[in-house]
Amino acid sequence: MPARALEQMFSRPENDGRVMSAWERFQCGREADSSTLRRLIDDSWRRCQQASVNPDRANAPLPMSEDKLHLLRDQCAELLGASTPVMALARDFLTETGTVMVLTDARGTVLNLEGDTSTLGAAENVHLISGANWSEPACGTNAIGTTLEIGQPVQIHSAEHYCEGIKRWSCSATVIRDPLDNSTLGVLDVSGLTTSYSRHALALVVSTAARIEGRLAQTELDIRCSLLEACIERVTDNMSDGVILFDRRGRAIKANGLATQMLAELGRADGRPAGPRLTEITIGGNGVPITLPAWASRDWLEPVMVSGRQVGALLTLPFHQRARGTARSVPEPVAASSDRSFERVIGHSAAIQQTISRARHLGKSRVPVLLLGETGVGKEVFARGIHEANADKSAPFVALNCGGLSRELLSSELFGHAEGSFTGAKRGGMIGKIEAADGGTLFLDEIGEMPIDLQPHFLRVLEESEVYRLGENKARKVSFRLIAATHRDLRRQISDGNFRMDLFYRIAVTSINIPPLRERADDIPLLADHYLKLLSRQHGLESVQVTPGVLERLQDYAWPGNVREFRNVIENMLLTAGNTLITEADLPVELFQPQAGDRERMAVDNGRRPRVLTRLEAAERRALYEAIRQCQGNMTAVARHLGIARSTLYLKLERFGLDGVVDELRSSASGGQVIPDKPPGCFAASFAS
Repeated sequence: MPARALEQMFSRPENDGRVMSAWERFQCGREADSSTLRRLIDDSWRRCQQASVNPDRANAPLPMSEDKLHLLRDQCAELLGASTPVMALARDFLTETGTVMVLTDARGTVLNLEGDTSTLGAAENVHLISGANWSEPACGTNAIGTTLEIGQPVQIHSAEHYCEGIKRWSCSATVIRDPLDNSTLGVLDVSGLTTSYSRHALALVVSTAARIEGRLAQTELDIRCSLLEACIERVTDNMSDGVILFDRRGRAIKANGLATQMLAELGRADGRPAGPRLTEITIGGNGVPITLPAWASRDWLEPVMVSGRQVGALLTLPFHQRARGTARSVPEPVAASSDRSFERVIGHSAAIQQTISRARHLGKSRVPVLLLGETGVGKEVFARGIHEANADKSAPFVALNCGGLSRELLSSELFGHAEGSFTGAKRGGMIGKIEAADGGTLFLDEIGEMPIDLQPHFLRVLEESEVYRLGENKARKVSFRLIAATHRDLRRQISDGNFRMDLFYRIAVTSINIPPLRERADDIPLLADHYLKLLSRQHGLESVQVTPGVLERLQDYAWPGNVREFRNVIENMLLTAGNTLITEADLPVELFQPQAGDRERMAVDNGRRPRVLTRLEAAERRALYEAIRQCQGNMTAVARHLGIARSTLYLKLERFGLDGVVDELRSSASGGQVIPDKPPGCFAASFAS
């Protein structure tokens, strides 16, 4: 924002006397001194005069009745819910500065107040209370009403107010906007008597309003996700009817393939090249009366309820009611090419089988899918399975990892480029991954790494089904199924401003959480057998087996790199083993070395090789450590109260690596000298040997 425009937001108390003189001249019908007044104040006074606002007013109009206020608060429940805890955080600041924070609706009616008790009393005298209207037509120039008129943050001080009875006040306000459509939801204001003036008050309301908008955005995100989850099985290409999904505001957000075709036929029947776009279809909602398009029947509409609350609506277009009775046939959904589409996913555990079942079910539709999971869990394997479950064998599967690429390289890879569009561009141009996926599936791995300024361009591709190569003005039509993947928390990315909410809505129509390997340790023997056979063939080696001890060690490990790390370890052992039997001696030592902060999770075996503790062993180690600590390293007392022999106790100390802890505790208890065992009155517990 230009410095001059920014300066216009703030009042200048040193000009108060001249502003008052300008106001008096204005009330006498003479022109106010333009060099004294800010332009926004001059404009506001003129609006008030045209609206016949009484400049002698001493306060706002009387507040609405309790019943009407209660109804209004119900209508603004989400705004109040998002604002109340945020306003409460400013309570101490407001008390120290002698100010109050005011929340209004989009018409300037006060919904809630927070702040200094004595100032709240003074506010009552001018009817700055719940239910009172502070719009410009009601109260003249004031921060609440004027910010609603101009849609920008504003500060109004003392004589700048239009009504004489409010000139003892200084106030700062800004609008609170809807995170989806940028419409005005209400106003946040900080007001106090003239002596409380501070330029920082405007910064406070702007930052507080931004936090409120952030909470509203998170609420909207949660509602949209619950809507999509509730309806994902209905909005698929397997349905025999066309289905359009609307959000709670009555805006169309998703349609299955049959509905899209029926809309296109509707346009052709009216002599248009295309039917109405999905984004153009609205039916009302969220307090707005339902108004269906002429081609739809109210009987086709049904609400979507989640936890007793309406979060959207479904419009079902019956197959026999196709647009204007056209007789063109509707293509059948593509059948799954094979029941073996997920055969690359190895595992029989309940966790992985449930994930495969969900992926196979979603694979029958063409809705966008977001794959969630840690690095190395096999997100691309699942993406290929989903693609193969509902695609012709000739349909392309195009994968691109959004991480590790510069913005320029990623945009070129994604959108393609024309010849000469930038230095180093390929002769003849290059087709991008989006175009290459036309008719098939585009898999974008690590989509959370996509630069924020590229995201609106990709969103446009998804909304318009057309792509522009870099350096070209010609749109190219594309049709593809999107599968995205990430290991990041995209909701947090949205809150941090690193990912667009509207793009998230598009890519996360439904999601699949792929479990990490540590949560399906029962699959490790099967995975080991699979990779031993696969890698043996690749390297031309004889068939190799592993001992039960090796499998036990592999199942004990946490596998932070998941299946990818597991495959590498199997390949390493296969290539370094001296014979056809892999034993514990062939396990890579570095695999079982504790990482920083993980010492309490490690143990050693008889060969002094470190390994990860099982849950039972970890609990045993914690109990042993606590007993040693409370008994200050006295082993006789520890053994007695744990109910085990001292010889067993020393074996456990060695096994869990607690020898040094004992010496440290003894030394600290004796001022630096190791003390002999003596039974103190300490920790008593049962402890199985």
